[in-house]
Amino acid sequence: MRVGTTNIGQRAGNLGLCLAAVSLLFSVTSCRKEAVATRDESPARPTADVIAEADTLYAGRGDLTRVRQGLIALRHSQATEAGNYDLAWRLAKFDYYLASHTLDDTERDKAFREGIEAGKLAVKLQDGKPDGHFWLGANYGGSAKVSMLTGLAEVDEIKQEMEKVLKLDEGYQAGSAYMVLGQVYLEAPRLLGGDTQKAIDYFQKGLRFGANNPLLRWHLAQAYADANRK
Repeated sequence: MRVGTTNIGQRAGNLGLCLAAVSLLFSVTSCRKEAVATRDESPARPTADVIAEADTLYAGRGDLTRVRQGLIALRHSQATEAGNYDLAWRLAKFDYYLASHTLDDTERDKAFREGIEAGKLAVKLQDGKPDGHFWLGANYGGSAKVSMLTGLAEVDEIKQEMEKVLKLDEGYQAGSAYMVLGQVYLEAPRLLGGDTQKAIDYFQKGLRFGANNPLLRWHLAQAYADANRK
């Protein structure tokens, strides 16, 4: 009888330990769930604050790490503000800059693709504003330089977006829409409408708004050289 009583006591003790362990497990799991819920329920940052931060980061874009940080902030905000135009066109701008300056081909191609999608969204949200059209066209142009086949398909899209910018705001970005159109005519094969004189005409028109735009002047000098205008 003593042996049986001892076994029963041991089993009861073991059962108590098991119940205590299960109780502790549920307690820990519950705490984790509450912690996750607390994090998920934290309020999103105001979009205006995110945009201000992104603009500050872009001002230091010589360091591509700041451009990448800006992209992360903008994408995170867009997850809850998918219909925000100012987020969309800035994403297209940041993607274009990153793609144009990174030395990583994979990062470059991904940034151009995402820049095009962001630009398309911006145009869809606000067709009557120039920012979306300009940065969509810029990403088309950057992608065209990378791939000859892509470039052949996108020449018309680049022209279309930049001409739209000129209708909405002729002097946008110090005449940069004229500059992009000039580049298209300067660099496109003649079979696709390449025309050095048209390029010169666009660059010269751009000078009315971008007299201090060094990149515009540099492209105009290229066009003069191609036309043997010393």
